[in-house]
Amino acid sequence: MHIEEIIAGIEAGKLRALAKGITLIESRKPEHMEQATKVLETLLPRTGNSMRIGISGVPGVGKSTFIEAFGLYLVRKGHKVAVLAVDPSSQITGGSILGDKTRMEQLAREEHAFIRPSPAGETLGGVARKTRETMLLCEAANYDIILVETVGVGQSEISVAAMVDVFLLLQLTGAGDELQGIKKGVMEIADAIVINKADGNNKPAAELARQQYLNALHIMRPKSQNWTVPVLTCSALHNIGIDHIWETLDAFRTSMLASGEFDTKRRQQAREWMWTLLLDDLKELFIHDKNVAPLLPQVEQSVIDGLTTPSAASRRLLERFRRH
Repeated sequence: MHIEEIIAGIEAGKLRALAKGITLIESRKPEHMEQATKVLETLLPRTGNSMRIGISGVPGVGKSTFIEAFGLYLVRKGHKVAVLAVDPSSQITGGSILGDKTRMEQLAREEHAFIRPSPAGETLGGVARKTRETMLLCEAANYDIILVETVGVGQSEISVAAMVDVFLLLQLTGAGDELQGIKKGVMEIADAIVINKADGNNKPAAELARQQYLNALHIMRPKSQNWTVPVLTCSALHNIGIDHIWETLDAFRTSMLASGEFDTKRRQQAREWMWTLLLDDLKELFIHDKNVAPLLPQVEQSVIDGLTTPSAASRRLLERFRRH
C-alpha cells in the first residue's frame, strides 16, 4: 500500500489503512520513519478533535471490564472509540499486555471500535511515543473518543497523563488500606476517581471507600481551580453507573473548554512533547556518534568499577562528542 493510499484510507476511516499507518509508526527502519512522518504531517490538520481519556488502576480493579463496558456505552451513543495501551511491563515479559482483543471480545466486534495493544519490548518512552502518534492517526480516521489504558502504577501514569485531556483512576473498595499503598503522585494527576465493583454486598464498602477518597482529596492541593475531582462508584460488570461517569467526563470537558484550560493544556502538552522527542533524538545521536561509541563501553565500565565518577565520565564523553 502506497503512502497516498494509506493517507486516503485513514481519511476514509478504513481499518486496513489505519493499521498500515500504525505499523509504519511502530517501525524503527529509517525509511519507514520517514514515511510515518509524511503520513502524520499530511493528516495533522484532521487531528485534535477527539476527547483523549487516560484510564489507570491497580491490578484486579477490573480495568478491561470497565473499558469494554464504557466503550460499548460510547459506541451505542454514536461515538467512534479507539482503545490504545501504554505497557511498560512488556519490556520485562517480552509480550504485549493486552491480548486486548481477547479481553474485550464484545467491543472488538463493534464496527465503530478499534483496539490496539502497545508494541512489545519497548522502553516506556518508546511506547509512549508510538501511542501519541497512533492517537493522532486514530483522530484523523474520525475516532472521537480515544481511551489510553496504562498498566501498572507509577511512571506510566505520569506518561499517559501528559498525553490526555482527562485522567481517570479506577480503584477498589477497602480504601482505608488501599490509600496507604497509593502513590500520592498518581492521586494528584487524577481528574476523576471511580470505585469499581460497587455491587451486591460490596455496595456499603464502595460507599465507605468513596468517602475516604473524598477526605484524602480535601487535604491535597486542587489540580485545577475550575474543577473539583469527583469520586464516583460503578459496577462495570453489571453496567451500573457507566452513564454517570460519561456525564461527569463530559462536564469536565465543558468546564475546561469554558475556562480556556483545555486548549492551554493541549498546547503545553505539544510543547513538552517536542522537547521530549528532541532530548530522545539527541541521546540517540550522542550514543551512536562515531567519536563517542568506541569510548562508551570503557567509560561505562570505569564508572561501574568505581575508577571514575559519573560526572567525570559524563564530561569526558561530552568532550569527545564536541571533537567534530
